[in-house]
Amino acid sequence: MPRRALILWLVLASAACAGLAWALLAGSAPIGASEVWAALVGAHGGQNGAAGVVQATSSADIVLKLRLPRALAAFGVGALLALAGALMQILLRNPLAEPYLLGISGGAAEGALSAMLLEASLGVINAGSAVGAAVAIFLVLGLARRDFAAALQEDDSARLLLTGVIVASGCGAVVTLILALAPDTKLRGMLFWLMGDLNGVDRWQPVMLGLAGAALLVWPQARALNAMARGGLTAQMLGVNVRRLRLTIYAVASCATALAVTTAGSIGFIGLIVPHALRLVAGNDQRVLLPAAALGGGALLLAADTLARTIAAPLQLPVGAMMALLGVPSFLYLLLRRHDRT
Repeated sequence: MPRRALILWLVLASAACAGLAWALLAGSAPIGASEVWAALVGAHGGQNGAAGVVQATSSADIVLKLRLPRALAAFGVGALLALAGALMQILLRNPLAEPYLLGISGGAAEGALSAMLLEASLGVINAGSAVGAAVAIFLVLGLARRDFAAALQEDDSARLLLTGVIVASGCGAVVTLILALAPDTKLRGMLFWLMGDLNGVDRWQPVMLGLAGAALLVWPQARALNAMARGGLTAQMLGVNVRRLRLTIYAVASCATALAVTTAGSIGFIGLIVPHALRLVAGNDQRVLLPAAALGGGALLLAADTLARTIAAPLQLPVGAMMALLGVPSFLYLLLRRHDRT
């Protein structure tokens, strides 16, 4: 692996670690670095005095039960969205392709909100999100070609993108109807979830396991994806099973987006900006870009979530809105820079 790639991965991993440390230290309750470290290594019970033990236990609970799970979940969600965006961009050979634009996120939100409206359990909400994402991508592929197998085999990115926009609009209309039918007691929570919200997230294991599974599935396909960047026909001439590769990548991107949306709601721009920015630095070699996108997306959302819960503390802002405030000027800068270079 080129030395430049290793340096890039190291820089992004260091940024993620720095973001994790910031997330554990920052908050409305002041906790010092020594207390955070003591909580992480399980040394908080050794303080002298009853008051000291209560203070340490409270600090440890905040770190271990609130901040750490939320921080790990934020990293996992950001990594999943950035990875899904990178996969969509390389398959469609379009830098504007991302899960939100193709309707995957809208389908996942539609399924999750429908389950919330029916007061379903968390497991049913997760399943509804996954089913919604799968239905959306099958609609996009099927409507784009009227033949699902042909959509997986042939190159027609413009038609797929247009169909994705239409499906996303339809999902948005259904989401609006669900919000209109929702009782007032549920509406505020559903709106915050829809804007992107990690408040109250206490389970980081699903997103991290999903991230590990997605990485294991797509990493061996990096060379084939490099061939796909030149077009499906060229990849097929180089011995790539185009249909199977497209099906695998679409399935991975759909499941990754569904898991991210279920955990944190709708958070935009990560799948669009992170792969696009890293491609300017690392090139279009998927062996380098895919791990970099996961690390960069995780670090970015981790920083945005920490900023969202500290900038107006004790109020907590939706991380999706914060991400949009960061993403819009970043995307405009990248767009202008690309235009100047051409």
